[in-house]
Amino acid sequence: MKPIMTAVTVFFMFTITAINTFAASKIEQPADCQLCGMKRTIFTYSRALVEYTDGTKSGTCSINCAMTDIKKNHGKKIKSIKVADFGTKKLINATTAFWVIGGDVDGVMTPVAKWAFARQIDAQLFVKEHGGWVAPFKEVQQAVNEELEMKEKDGGHQQHNHNH
Repeated sequence: MKPIMTAVTVFFMFTITAINTFAASKIEQPADCQLCGMKRTIFTYSRALVEYTDGTKSGTCSINCAMTDIKKNHGKKIKSIKVADFGTKKLINATTAFWVIGGDVDGVMTPVAKWAFARQIDAQLFVKEHGGWVAPFKEVQQAVNEELEMKEKDGGHQQHNHNH
């Protein structure tokens, strides 16, 4: 009887793990970044979703790709910019998020990491462990815009961390 119970327990543990893994990678569409093609299902912690007032949406792998999309769609009115909370991976409002710029965790599509957090305490704990600084969204926008300008001046050859 004991071997059967052990086998049943192992089976259920494996099933629960598989279900949790599948659920963690299940995100809103699209599955791939609409700018660079990277898998948003892999970059769940950095993904962004831009919604325009005309009903169109752009799903990206990072805030840098989201800001590039916004720049490409200059003139379109933005309804919302949502980004993943680095820890929970849930989408949150980018403009009210607590952002961390820099630190020792490689960013996605950027030479300088930018991570969003729903709670200020989580951003502060991240800084304590990994470095960087807590910043408002305006500072994140400015940093991304500066990177995009440098990329344009460099002919699109700026170094990006893909964090693969």
